[in-house]
Amino acid sequence: MPKSKTVLQKMLSLYHPQKEVVFYEIMPQQEAASELDFLEFQVEALGIAKELDIDTAEAVMRVELGSKVSKMSSKELRRDLLLFARSNPGLFLELTTDENVTLRNFGIKAVEFGIIKLSQDQRTFIWGSNDRKLMTVPYNEHPYSALAAWFKTDEGLEVYKSIEKRLNV
Repeated sequence: MPKSKTVLQKMLSLYHPQKEVVFYEIMPQQEAASELDFLEFQVEALGIAKELDIDTAEAVMRVELGSKVSKMSSKELRRDLLLFARSNPGLFLELTTDENVTLRNFGIKAVEFGIIKLSQDQRTFIWGSNDRKLMTVPYNEHPYSALAAWFKTDEGLEVYKSIEKRLNV
């Protein structure tokens, strides 16, 4: 719409039923402010990604990539972490501050190393050495999320410490 037709512009912006469907008003200041916020968000996420220790990086990327992370080199992991931080800074920042992400990763590593096992029906965690039951996963809950929450209990904390010793040996 030409600048000279201000009355028509005003009428369209106030009364037209197809506003924001067929046409929209260009607001460069709002677009610039929004883009600036996103760029600042990206810079913050990339800075955190650059400084993240490898264990936390693995935990965050396991959420995004799954078990593929176990087979990645540290350089591949760092690259994918930076790409993830750049493409989805909001989710990345949320995952880096979520303590359950690290606990879930810890549980997954314990299962991968055979220290604990997850039953076929994914309802029970048991010790890998003697098949003694550790915990039952509540109905309608993700097994590793339930395990992460259980690690925060008194009984779970003892098991966590035991697994941690076995993983570090």
